[in-house]
This record gives sequence, C-alpha cells and structure tokens, in this order.
Amino acid sequence: MSARNLSVLLICQLISATGSIALVTLGGIIGSQLTKNQALATLPVSVMVISVAATTIPATLLMRAIGRKHGNSLASLSAAIASLLAAYAISVTSFPLFIVAAAVFGINMAFTQQYRYAAVESVDQHYASRAISIVLIGAIGGAFAGSELVKHGQSWIADVPYAGTLIGVAILYVAQALLFQMLGPLRGEEHGTTTQTHRTLGRIVRQRVFIVAVLGGTVAYGVMTLIMTATPLSMHVNDGYSLEATADVIRAHVLGMYVPSLVSGFLIERLGTVKMMSVGTFALLAAALIGFQGQSITHYWLALVLLGVGWNFLYVGGTTMLTLTYSMAERFKAQAVNEFCVFGTSATASLLAGTVIYFYGWYTLVLIPLPLLILIGAGLYMVRRDPLVRI
Repeated sequence: MSARNLSVLLICQLISATGSIALVTLGGIIGSQLTKNQALATLPVSVMVISVAATTIPATLLMRAIGRKHGNSLASLSAAIASLLAAYAISVTSFPLFIVAAAVFGINMAFTQQYRYAAVESVDQHYASRAISIVLIGAIGGAFAGSELVKHGQSWIADVPYAGTLIGVAILYVAQALLFQMLGPLRGEEHGTTTQTHRTLGRIVRQRVFIVAVLGGTVAYGVMTLIMTATPLSMHVNDGYSLEATADVIRAHVLGMYVPSLVSGFLIERLGTVKMMSVGTFALLAAALIGFQGQSITHYWLALVLLGVGWNFLYVGGTTMLTLTYSMAERFKAQAVNEFCVFGTSATASLLAGTVIYFYGWYTLVLIPLPLLILIGAGLYMVRRDPLVRI
C-alpha cells in the first residue's frame, strides 16, 4: 500500500471534516442572525447540500481531465475562498452573500466525498476496503477539531462573531491545497492504462453487482441523512431536550459513523462485502425500530449510534463492491453515476427531513427507511454468489 498517499488523504479528510462540521454547525445559527425570516435560517445549509449533489458529476469529469491531485487542490482553494466570503458576508450582514458562500463551499464537499476513490487507487484491489476505512478515520479527528474551532474561534474577531472560525477554516483549506500536491501516482494514471477495455456506460450500470453497490451507498446515505437531520428538530424543538443533550447524541452518532472504520476495512477483507453490507443493513433496521420504540434520550442515543455504524458498514462495503465492477479506464464514469445517485438522494433526504417531522412527526419518519432496507437486503441476497463479489 502507498503509505504516503494514504497519509495525505487521511490528513486531508481530517481537514475537510473539520471545515464541514464547522460550516454545518454554524450555518443555521449565522443564517438566523442574517435574515429576519427565521423559516429561511437553514437555507444556506440546504443550498450547500444541493451544491454537493449538483457538483458530483462535474467534480468527477474535472479529475478525469487534470487528475485527482490537481482537481482536489483546486477544490480546496474554492473552499478557502468560500470560507473567507462567508466571513465577509457576516461583516456586511448579507444573507444572500452567505448563501452564495455556502453554495461554493459545497463544491469542495463533492470532491471530499471522492477521497475514498483516490485511496482505492493508491493500493492493490485486495486492500481497497482497508484503504477506504483508513481515509475515513480522519473524520474522527475532524469531529472534535471542528467543534473546538467553532467554540474557540467564534470570538477571535470581536466585532464579527464567528468570522474567526471561518478564517481559521480558510487557512486549513489552503494548507490542504498544498498538501494534495504531495499525492503520488495512482492506479490508472500510469502509462498504458488506456489499453484497458472501455465498455459503454449502459453496459456498466446494467451489472447486478453495480446496481446493488450503488443502491447500498444510496440507501446508507439517504437513511442516515434523513434521520440525522431530523433528530435535532425532534429532540430539541419538539421534545424540549436541551441543546447540550441533543449535541451529545449527534456527537455519538458521528463517532458511530467513523470509529468503525478502524476495523471495517479488515472485516470486509475477511468476511466479504455482501456479509458486511448485510450487517450494516440490519444495523440501520435496528436504528429505525429503536427510534420507533420511544423518544427518550436513551432511545435517541441508541438509534443514532446504530445509524452511524450501519452507515459505515453499508457505505464502505458499497464503495468496495463498486470498485469491482469497472476497469481503471472506466472508473470515472462509473464513479460519477454512483456519486450522483448517493448525494442526490442525500440532498433530497436533507430537504425532506424537516417537512416530514413538521407534518407527520418522528414515528412516521423512522418508518420511511424500512422499504429501502428491505430492497437492499433483497439485492444483497441476489448477488451473494456472483463471481465478482467472490473475487
């Protein structure tokens, strides 16, 4: 395995997680201070999520044209500019400008989601799941660094609240842009790879394993985003739990998402993608059922931790399975389809979460994932003996 590449990607994942958590945490708070219409307070975050989904395919095409090293560096610089623009928007009390900054920031988040492909292309295929897990570990540090940056950076510039945090985020992204220039050669970028088979996109996406892999990532992210986004509204706004209690549950959820990365890659190597994705599916099912049992802090905590663990196993497994369905020459178009499906669904789930909670409540919301989980379970059963997943 390429230790240098994985180290660079892990640190860059940490930086991206730090910035994303800071922006997501502050987005609604800053929005509420910049607009008189409080119904629009979370619009910057929603626009950011939509931007991620809209940029997935262009991000893939750009990296195919100029390489992952240069594409990711440009994306990091766009995040730095977006962070500075957000700080300026606060200083001039401009809500529209803050929305523009959030949209630009979302561009880099679309690139961040593809670090895992760079990790896979840094190692032999056999170690793909391990490489993905190693890179995702960086988000654990980001979960803590992001909250600390929000906490301490908000008062660095006395006359402009939160601007200090945003400037700190900008500095981190400039460092990230430079760090990406240390990324070494990846599989598929060497001379001679163009002789590999180029199938049409239609042939690639009609593979059963490809369909199940994309479905796994889509269900993992869609279910996780739906329940995670709705939890603060249900806990703090509807049930009246303190902001601290709500934050503790979300923190536990984030750790549940990324701590399993310490072992999930090794488990996939040992047990296979289908078994690990099945475990992830059952964990998501358990999260929904526990959420349906009640709305105590314990119910929320258990449901959100299982939601995180299930997301990790299904998402890492789905990405690993996806890499089995294309050649290096076909990787960008296959990945583009996957990213659009996964993050388009995530954006939709994020936008629907508040509406479902407002009109139908928590108990209806946690039942929505059940048909999707049955569908991915059936898909995994169908491909369990496919030669591709038995490689």
